[in-house]
Amino acid sequence: QVQLVESGGGLVQAGGSLRLSCAASGRTFSNNAMGWFRQAPGKEREFVAAIDWSGGIRYYADSVKGRFTISRDNTKNTVYLQMNSLKPEDTARYYCAGRTTTRATSLEAQYDYWGQGTQVTVSS
Repeated sequence: QVQLVESGGGLVQAGGSLRLSCAASGRTFSNNAMGWFRQAPGKEREFVAAIDWSGGIRYYADSVKGRFTISRDNTKNTVYLQMNSLKPEDTARYYCAGRTTTRATSLEAQYDYWGQGTQVTVSS
């Protein structure tokens, strides 16, 4: 099984940027699709972005398209989420997730393992 540890969250003003990292350890990571999800207080967890095993295919939620970028470095077993032009509505706990397959998806139920999350708070 792969263990995931997220980092990079914090408090930022609206319009600012953060870069989240998700470090993987354990079994093979390079052939696993990865995703980022988030959950705000009182709301269900929602899809943010996903990337296939090679980094060549990426999906984004409409709410973050053009502002967030997902990427990965298989040599470092790490996936990233660059978040620019942050808004107060981006405030949530952000979770990294992985699939034991190469294809990316926005469907939460199709992810096989999850990290513990990192908190992002955007002040207005």
